[in-house]
Amino acid sequence: MNISILQASAERHLPAALSLLKQWVGVNSFTANAAGVDEVARQTAAAFAPLGFEEELVPCSTPGTGHHLFLSRRGAGGDPIILVTHSDTVFPPEEEKQNDFRWDERPEEGRIYGPGTVDNKGGTALIWLILQMLREAAPEAFDRTHWMVAANAAEEIIGDDFGRATAERCHHRARAVLVFEGGPVDERGWHIVTSRKGRSTWRLSAEGKAAHAGSKHHEGINAIDALACVLPAVAAQTNAEAERTVNIGLIQGGTVVNRVPHEAFAEWECRATAPAALQQADDFFASLNGTAANGARLRAERTGITAAWPGGSESLFQLWHEAAAQMDLTAISVPRGGLSDANHLWHLAPTLDGLGPYGNNAHCSERSADGSKLPEFVEPGTFVPKAVMNALALVKLTTA
Repeated sequence: MNISILQASAERHLPAALSLLKQWVGVNSFTANAAGVDEVARQTAAAFAPLGFEEELVPCSTPGTGHHLFLSRRGAGGDPIILVTHSDTVFPPEEEKQNDFRWDERPEEGRIYGPGTVDNKGGTALIWLILQMLREAAPEAFDRTHWMVAANAAEEIIGDDFGRATAERCHHRARAVLVFEGGPVDERGWHIVTSRKGRSTWRLSAEGKAAHAGSKHHEGINAIDALACVLPAVAAQTNAEAERTVNIGLIQGGTVVNRVPHEAFAEWECRATAPAALQQADDFFASLNGTAANGARLRAERTGITAAWPGGSESLFQLWHEAAAQMDLTAISVPRGGLSDANHLWHLAPTLDGLGPYGNNAHCSERSADGSKLPEFVEPGTFVPKAVMNALALVKLTTA
């Protein structure tokens, strides 16, 4: 495949891709704003329709959320190549308004700021750009391939119903799963994500006994004190050697200071690369259930589990490594600690992630005068090289 032809096509279609991105960023699509998420899905379907994609909207099972979007172009049939993105963001409308967080193009910085610019409306715009390039510069590869664009309505809360819905629509088989979350680039090269940690979430409740804090303090059982005794052992499950982290993110208890608190709870998450390392920590957390601390009764409950994506797509990554080399660039295989749809889809086919454009500060909306706080941004200069790299690799994949 002639790189210069792909490069010219990418540069020709980039303004339209950025125009679509601006349009999508202008719609608030906070996960709980179902109408906004559905509007982004509607606009996305309209953008892909001229490429021959047919749309299907599927309700998300999480109450109060919008619809998953599936776009299909069957080509010559066969198992699809699934291009994965998501329509939602983490920013409520009030937060965007309070921080004046909107599309903000700053050519002098080489950045475009705004909600979803890199996570993950920028990924959707890059998918559109790549498909435009393939239709124009590699029509045989484009036409013979069964393409599926899958956009999660609620990726930011990492439910598993999107994975199930995707699997149903491809009959539990795919040629490849390609996730267009943002892809960093640094002095080592362009990052391609090839594995992700698994996560469990837990809630520990302590049931004590209320009493007057002055005259009857000795009769009370302090639920907060009980948690304080136990939580250091929970935090100690962090183990760098096992690539495992525990983050106690919420503690709540009591009502007023002149009353011995009769109840309290804490919530945390645990992440680990290896399933066995996650299970080891989960076994410890489960062992707390039904025990006592400082006289308070403890109840431990696992509230969620997301399996690790263990990798194993070396042959698929090699196509991207070779494509980058053709461009005199370097693509490197990296693990990532955060979760994505890859955790729920990797069992369908060889999987890669981080295929989107480069940006930073995802999930941030604040900007401070001293520059210590910057909101989410994407670097538009990374769209063309990333699009060319992806297109080259896809041509190799579709002819393999």
